Amino acid sequence: MRTLLTSVTAFILMGVVLSAQKVSTDFNPSAPFGSYKTYTWTAGTPARDPFAEERIRAAVNNQLAAKGLTENDTAPNLVVATHVTTANQQQVIAPGFGWGPWGWGGPGPMIENYVEGTLIVDLYDATTKKLVWRGVATSTLSDKTSKNTDKMEKALTKMFEKYPPFQE
Repeated sequence: MRTLLTSVTAFILMGVVLSAQKVSTDFNPSAPFGSYKTYTWTAGTPARDPFAEERIRAAVNNQLAAKGLTENDTAPNLVVATHVTTANQQQVIAPGFGWGPWGWGGPGPMIENYVEGTLIVDLYDATTKKLVWRGVATSTLSDKTSKNTDKMEKALTKMFEKYPPFQE
């Protein structure tokens, strides 16, 4: 019974670890963020799934609009690029020890395979062509499109909470 409880606890904790989302941002402190009012898109590294790429672009557009920026292809202040990568990962899970059918001990370590996705949003100054802001989100991907879309939207919301990085 204790071994079963230990294994169940390990699987629950594994789910928490694998679903954790990491979001970070960085910026150029000398960039004139107060003067950025418009943006346009440039090619980045698209998601393999064209529908996912469309969702990412729409969500970034929504975040930028919420910050008061408007899309303008003729006279932009910022240029936006997104980069999407995926990587197969493995995690070793040590479920712990307890009293089992063969005495004290427990099952050996388990290997969990999962896919980790990373979304990078880069904002470049349109005049200087220099990177002025970057947001990075990394999370475990799901087999379900709706879950991945929810994670992406939450990550972008968290990312753009830090834009602009300071008020002028």
